[in-house]
Amino acid sequence: MDLGLSGKVAVVTGGTGGIGTAICKRLAAEGCVVATNYRSEEKAAALEAAMAEKGWKIGLYLCDITDAGQCEKMAQQVEADLGPVAVLVNNAGITRDTTFRKMTADKWHAVIDTNLNSAYNVTRPLINGMLERQFGRIVNISSINGQKGQLGQTNYSAAKAGLHGFTMALAQEVARKGITVNTVSPGYVATEMVMAVPQEIRNQIIAQIPVSRLGEPDEIAQLIAFLASEQAGFITGADISINGGHHMGC
Repeated sequence: MDLGLSGKVAVVTGGTGGIGTAICKRLAAEGCVVATNYRSEEKAAALEAAMAEKGWKIGLYLCDITDAGQCEKMAQQVEADLGPVAVLVNNAGITRDTTFRKMTADKWHAVIDTNLNSAYNVTRPLINGMLERQFGRIVNISSINGQKGQLGQTNYSAAKAGLHGFTMALAQEVARKGITVNTVSPGYVATEMVMAVPQEIRNQIIAQIPVSRLGEPDEIAQLIAFLASEQAGFITGADISINGGHHMGC
């Protein structure tokens, strides 16, 4: 299916991570001109090389997405370099896990700033252009643990649940202007981080998943590519679970 994404500029935050890299590759495969932020030169070089292997280029921008000023400058530079941004995927996220009684303020704020506040920081400088052009696709990457909670992740679960509140409110504000805003909530996916978990623990996780396996990063990316397409214009304000049946709550 031709998703009609050829030539559209897409910004993906956290594009150097496992799911982020898959999103960048999938959007590039669909014809998007892709840009992402980075903080690690090593990870940025690895992503650039992985894209180049497929014949794709990627715009790489040094930016701390917890800093609103840096995000505004990045947005301006992306549009100056590549053109108007039509697709935004707020994917960046970190974990700082511990039980709440042991959680320091630093661990709380680091996760809230990266996983939730960054969605404001990056979306705010891009939304006016989308409104003027009367087209935009915004996809916010939440998590199964934002839907059901998770022991040791009060910071992460709060931030990821907050992302969907952001989605629902913004979706209502911009729906009449041709902009959709949706949430995707992945379950456990076979990224480098998950695969580093001891096999015994991974097996315990997989035993709780009805389809009996971890998800693949490209399965997440394919869903995001569809939500970014013209065909997904009637989907907005949704929280789409992609977790192999691990959590089926509302």
